[in-house]
Amino acid sequence: MGRRHEAAEVREMLSASRLVTLTGVGGVGKTRLALRVADEARRAFPDGVWLAELAELDNPALLAQGLTEALEIRDHSPRPALDVLVDHLRDRQALIVLDNCEHLLKECARLADRLLRAAPRLRLLATSRQALGTAGEQSLAVPTLGLPDLEGPRPTLATLARCDAIRLFTERAAAIVPGFQLTEDNRDAIELVCRRLDGIPLGIEIAVVRLRALSVQQLLDRLDDRFRLLTTGSRTVLPRHQTLRALIDWSYELCTERERLLWARVSVFAGSLDLDAAEAVCSGEGIDRAEILDLVTELVDKSVLLREEHRTAVRYRMLDTLRSYGRERLATAGEEDVRLRRHRDYYRGLAADARAALFGPAQVQWFARLQLEHANLRTALEGCLTEPGQTGRGLEMAADLLYHWITSYYLGEGRRWLDQALALCTEPTAARARALWTDSWLAIIQSDTDAAAAMLEESRSIGTRLDLDPVLAYTALYSGMVAMYRGEARSAIALYEEAVTRHRATGDPVGLALALIRLSLAHSFIGDSPRAIALGEESLAVCDAYGEGWHRAYAMMALGMDVWRQGDTARAAALEKDSLTFNRSLDDPLGVAVNLEVLAWIAATDRDHTRAAGLLGALRTIWHAIGAPHSGYGHLARYHEECEATVRRALGKAAFNTAFKRGARLSYAETLVYALEDELPSEEPAVGGRPSPLTPRESEIAQLVAQGLSNKEIASSLVIAQRTAEGHIEHILSKLGFTSRAQVAVWVAEGHRTAESDGQHPPEDTA
Repeated sequence: MGRRHEAAEVREMLSASRLVTLTGVGGVGKTRLALRVADEARRAFPDGVWLAELAELDNPALLAQGLTEALEIRDHSPRPALDVLVDHLRDRQALIVLDNCEHLLKECARLADRLLRAAPRLRLLATSRQALGTAGEQSLAVPTLGLPDLEGPRPTLATLARCDAIRLFTERAAAIVPGFQLTEDNRDAIELVCRRLDGIPLGIEIAVVRLRALSVQQLLDRLDDRFRLLTTGSRTVLPRHQTLRALIDWSYELCTERERLLWARVSVFAGSLDLDAAEAVCSGEGIDRAEILDLVTELVDKSVLLREEHRTAVRYRMLDTLRSYGRERLATAGEEDVRLRRHRDYYRGLAADARAALFGPAQVQWFARLQLEHANLRTALEGCLTEPGQTGRGLEMAADLLYHWITSYYLGEGRRWLDQALALCTEPTAARARALWTDSWLAIIQSDTDAAAAMLEESRSIGTRLDLDPVLAYTALYSGMVAMYRGEARSAIALYEEAVTRHRATGDPVGLALALIRLSLAHSFIGDSPRAIALGEESLAVCDAYGEGWHRAYAMMALGMDVWRQGDTARAAALEKDSLTFNRSLDDPLGVAVNLEVLAWIAATDRDHTRAAGLLGALRTIWHAIGAPHSGYGHLARYHEECEATVRRALGKAAFNTAFKRGARLSYAETLVYALEDELPSEEPAVGGRPSPLTPRESEIAQLVAQGLSNKEIASSLVIAQRTAEGHIEHILSKLGFTSRAQVAVWVAEGHRTAESDGQHPPEDTA
């Protein structure tokens, strides 16, 4: 592996400074070096090594939010994202790689300063075209890849092969031309190509693609011709950034006219895109829709687009340098506004389609798709809310994405988009009324009920004035939630009954299912079990009629709660476990937390007090991570308190504290196994008394790795993108200090003991 000297230097800098920035021109290999250093330093950071990719983040105001997503923090409180980050990182020993900071330089500098002040064991490794400029920062100008000294003796073939630039060239060439090797016949031409490209990694990778049609010597000749034109014969005056630019120009010119058009048009996408999006946004004016697939294939073959395998479809991504180049070409052609408008309209339509398909068998697939498209959705929202005449559409789009906001990492971001859109669109329209009740639900989940009540009052007023029955149905529903949160059960029941009646009249199964669930919970709360059970079963029937899963899981939760109150703990536990299984597959921590609450109460009723105490301990950890205890279910706190008091009396202080603390130490995945299988993991403590170093999702994926599942199978099992699964596995290897899946399997089989426990070394790689 190359860059040994630079990697060692960066590690030394990280040991002396808590902020190190790698600088250099685009394509010089800053990201690759940062990731290598992070990988090699992983054992020094028990709380993990994390990558925050900032290139696709254009809005500086969303920087902190983007970092919470990278760290997989699912906070449901109304606190600013930066405060959430500070609280999360305060006591953690972690390394965060901030990749591509140059377009957010000031914001990254302020963020770094705040985090490092608050979290004394945190380290930051940034990549940028220039240093952040903060106190205590050390920076390293990343050099190009090494080549033999021109003044020294001619190296042997073996010595030449060890040069970083030569090694990269031959590795990439072998991937394109099977059997390609460095030989005495081609060594001089390969070295000269690498010298012409100044050892710039991206330049070498782009040039090597031409070996599909050229020999190394032909490639060298064409590079010489191109650089001679740029420098009027003097190669020495061509700066490195111009070297890369010239190479990209050449790649662009070797494309057909239609391929160039597609390259430029794809540059409007943030992150990745699928074929449908390419066809919708990039076709027309020179490219027929039917031609897009073939053109995409050609750009993949030319390495302009990178192909990514996901669970149900293939997606495409463009390197940042090539994307920036394409955007320049698009602007020069006068097409930028047109394509941005097409992009905005496509994703606005996608959000509307997702809302329409919400209540049905494709629900989970839509949730997963929206997560993959989050960067593009964000770009489209930004476009709507900053372009005159489009703010109303932005308001509608933000409201359409309600379930995207509440079933992912984006609850706080969703509320900020809605708040921003509502501030811009103040006319009392039907769209504003819908956005208000949508925003109110996010506020309720964040336990911000005063704000929710104010929004609902305005929404109801607009709905009454404009005679909007759907609006009045939803304002009644969410007003009932506010009333229950405040302990006003009778008022809540009246509002829920109004919501049920109105939703039946409008034929809205989504609102009807949700209103029935909440009405069932309210009747359970006041002790009316027969009515609660009947309502819960009716809600299940509505969900089953449409093949819907998420609301059904909550209906089972509500039904299980009242079955427990009636004393049928076996059936109640079965209902809660069925609900928990779905909520786990969707990675819904709020649903999981409520399921665990009821299972703890069931255990206490069955006098399994040790199990109840363990679940209560696990719940403390989960509710803290969510950031809003009993989020949206505040009225259930009474049951929690009664359960805890009962278990404390039954066990006594010492036994209760032992079981409670043991539950609190469980990882998220261990908690789910315990809840579903009724067995607590082995008593063997984690290293130094610490809980598992893995996040809840990583622990779950480690279990699947141990079962022998492939990345594709893991992604399918958890309904996530394959790239996401691969990223989790990289984090797992990084945190545990391992290099293979076999080592992870051994670690899991040994009961989550890390390599350092009992003075042992990591198990040998048997893969």
